[in-house]
Amino acid sequence: MSGNTEDIKPVKCTIKPPFYLQIGDTKTDPAHSGVCVVDVTLPFGKPVNIEEITFKNYYTAYVTVRLLRRSPGQETPAKWCTALRDLPLMDNPHTERGSQDYYSIHRTQMQVDPDHVVSVRLILRQPSSAWLTFSLEDVKIFPHMEPDPEKEVSDWLSDLTLVGQHPDLEGLPDPHTVSSSIQQMWALTEVMQTNQTTASIGRFDVDGCYDINLLSLT
Repeated sequence: MSGNTEDIKPVKCTIKPPFYLQIGDTKTDPAHSGVCVVDVTLPFGKPVNIEEITFKNYYTAYVTVRLLRRSPGQETPAKWCTALRDLPLMDNPHTERGSQDYYSIHRTQMQVDPDHVVSVRLILRQPSSAWLTFSLEDVKIFPHMEPDPEKEVSDWLSDLTLVGQHPDLEGLPDPHTVSSSIQQMWALTEVMQTNQTTASIGRFDVDGCYDINLLSLT
């Protein structure tokens, strides 16, 4: 299951027992056709926008999802449409790999928008005769939840507040003290530049004479 449905509860729905299509006369020839239908009825009068369908496989090779959708605000009858056709659930219908795995079908995988749905029909296929029966278990339908505009605005304002907060200055010197020290240093520099003499000072010149002790003989 995707992370989007972790905090969303599934829709209360009625899952009818699997109905196996049979070949020929059901009384004289009970052979299955390899096709099974599972109908899921959603709450009456409450169409659902579907986010995800989850289930546990039981030896079904392929699943097709059909939706009965009702147009909002219109008196026209609801219409069936195919949302997903022959999704493979087993790597090979004759082997057990994937036969009892959990699966999820997200709305982004569907060919139509799964909105305003009043009923879901799952058409199961198992072409292999190796399995006597096949179906889906633990079928759940999760509703699509639109983002809350008020929550988005609140999150946006929180981000602005965080950006507007002052940075953590712990461990740094007081900016006012640093500013005052810089101003004092600048004033001292100005005084030194004003009182600076223009007379050149020789390297070994002392009062116009050379100090013999400062000279090195080479």
